[in-house]
Amino acid sequence: MPKYIFVTGGVVSSVGKGITVASMGTILKSRELSVSVQKLDPYLNVDPGTMSPYQHGEVFVTQDGAETDLDLGNYERFINTELTADSNVTSGQIYSAVIAKERRGDFLGGTIQVVPHVTTEIKDRFKRLAQRSKAEVILIEVGGTVGDIEGQPFLEAIRQMRNDIGRDNVLYVHVTLLPYLHSTQELKTKPTQHSVNELRRIGIQPDIIICRSDFPIPESIRDKISLFCDVERQAVIPLPTVSSIYEIPLILEEAGLGQLIVDKLGLRKAKKADLSQWRELVERLKTPREPVNIALVGKYVELSDSYFSVREALCHAALYHDRELNLIWVHSEDLEKDGTDSLLRSAQGIIVPGGFGIRGIEGMVKAANYARTNEIPYLGLCLGMQVMVIEFARHVLKSPKPNSTEFDPNTPYPVIDLLPEQKKVKAKGGTMRLGNYPCQLLPGSRAAKAYGQSLVYERHRHRFEFNNEFRDTLEKAGLVYSGLSPDGRLVEICELANHPWMVSCQFHPEFGSRPSRPHPLFRDFIGAAKEVLREGAQPPLPLAAEK
Repeated sequence: MPKYIFVTGGVVSSVGKGITVASMGTILKSRELSVSVQKLDPYLNVDPGTMSPYQHGEVFVTQDGAETDLDLGNYERFINTELTADSNVTSGQIYSAVIAKERRGDFLGGTIQVVPHVTTEIKDRFKRLAQRSKAEVILIEVGGTVGDIEGQPFLEAIRQMRNDIGRDNVLYVHVTLLPYLHSTQELKTKPTQHSVNELRRIGIQPDIIICRSDFPIPESIRDKISLFCDVERQAVIPLPTVSSIYEIPLILEEAGLGQLIVDKLGLRKAKKADLSQWRELVERLKTPREPVNIALVGKYVELSDSYFSVREALCHAALYHDRELNLIWVHSEDLEKDGTDSLLRSAQGIIVPGGFGIRGIEGMVKAANYARTNEIPYLGLCLGMQVMVIEFARHVLKSPKPNSTEFDPNTPYPVIDLLPEQKKVKAKGGTMRLGNYPCQLLPGSRAAKAYGQSLVYERHRHRFEFNNEFRDTLEKAGLVYSGLSPDGRLVEICELANHPWMVSCQFHPEFGSRPSRPHPLFRDFIGAAKEVLREGAQPPLPLAAEK
């Protein structure tokens, strides 16, 4: 029987449950235990696919095409495993499934209630993941905070699990914030006490409490939490704020969390922890390195979580080249108002990520033009590829009218158009081209050199695609189609022939990047960018020259 670890959060949201769960997975995998992870989101949306990035951050796409919470990206990066649609469960999915069963008559005329019908459906999702993944340990994060109305069915379901499968097979971990009062210069435990009391009120006694804090946690605070929350002192784990999220597995392991989990769940197959590679990664991250300036031109830059995976993929690639990522956040609408020179002049590389809607598009087009005309390395992702094609088409056709039909349905030059299979689609949720698709690479192209193979699989999330009517015209002008679908129908990667490094892809390579294995396109993008000398990006002068 698999073991289950349920992780809840208290006091405030965004306290770091997702990174904590991912780190716990890293710790357990270092002991040669198989792990899978699940995120429970209490909102009524079926998935975050139709939600604004300002509301929810990025939408992470799994290989099987599920639009999920961004925490799944952290799970994959930390645990180095590929998750599926089973790893993200929302209230919308649960209630939809229960209502569908009721409409079919599955309940034989019974009254449908939150307990037992909704909670049973939730528990079935736990067991389905365990059965399909065959993992020894299932980590399950409950989104939101204890006390949220919409989260109560999930909490009731995880309470029932201890009775269903036995106390020795379930562990409850509570992540909570210790706020710091500057007026009295002390950390306060009362919010944690109230949070734990709320859990206990519904029948859940935490086995482990992980205390988040921006300041060091004194031993007296750990004693107090242990006493008032009825948790062993060794099970009160301090987790201070650190400069890099990749330090967290090492901090938790050093605090004894890994051995505590092994002991409490009786994981007899667990080996001695080996985090040597992770430790080496963190040491490299902490070592001062020469910066590489990358401008990320997006329309949601006010919330950096909108581009979480892109940011991490850039960090992985910069580390590979022994560089420090200096990420310049550029709002595409600012480029429309203020021009490119002042905002992009220090950029050694420009990246334009995905997005939807017309807002800020012309600023992105300006960024692509700046990269092309100034020979600055450029990487376009999804929308970033479409923008690159639009800009190049305007240059080739000597007209400002080439566009995507998403932004201008009446453009005489629809170089980007709706996928044919999308033209009859009316519903917005879960209907895009989603998940892994194959891509055949052109031998000798920059893309083929980056991947080092001829066929790759990448994750997609889009409705619009390169319009084949313009293939010949743009190819003659120097646009290279370096990645196509195996049937040759869809342009997946394009690059400029007469440019040092200008490559774009219709898919999302950022989802496949790992700390120790950066994605090939990001790796070669940073490799090209680091060779560019720009204002504010030059290496320091030798001492002799300074004198």
